[in-house]
Amino acid sequence: GIPLGILAAALPRLRQLVLGLTGMLQTVPSLALLALLIPLLGTIGTAPALVALVVYALLPIVRNTCTGLLQVRKGLKLAAQALGLRPMQRLLHIDLPLALPVILAGVKTAAVLSVGTATIAAFIGAGGYGERITIGLALNDNDMLLAGAIPSAMLALLTQGLFELLER
Repeated sequence: GIPLGILAAALPRLRQLVLGLTGMLQTVPSLALLALLIPLLGTIGTAPALVALVVYALLPIVRNTCTGLLQVRKGLKLAAQALGLRPMQRLLHIDLPLALPVILAGVKTAAVLSVGTATIAAFIGAGGYGERITIGLALNDNDMLLAGAIPSAMLALLTQGLFELLER
């Protein structure tokens, strides 16, 4: 996602295509995406679940990376150029460090969304807390449902908390 965001920020002609494509992928319902990935990958379980999670994580990471890089002030870019920095050096030493808080916010959003979305992967045999939720729903067993839902929610909150520590 970060390389795609860098590409989108660097090439204005490609920006709309990259952001539009990642936005379109986000609109595909998660169960439909999982169902489409099974024949494409030829398997059920963890592989299609991981691919689906990566697809859903792209939009916030790409969008925030692009936005963060575009918000770097033109004066700083000109100063870097005046100091003789090459475009790659400017990207690594000026642009990315200044855009890092915005990029991390996108990665945090993607991570928290991925934790929540991962429970749906139980429908294709990927296991996890979603399996308990699915069984709880099928058997009308609230205890089993909560045994999957509560740890999943706690994991999402823990993920968010860890990213907030990292941001500091």
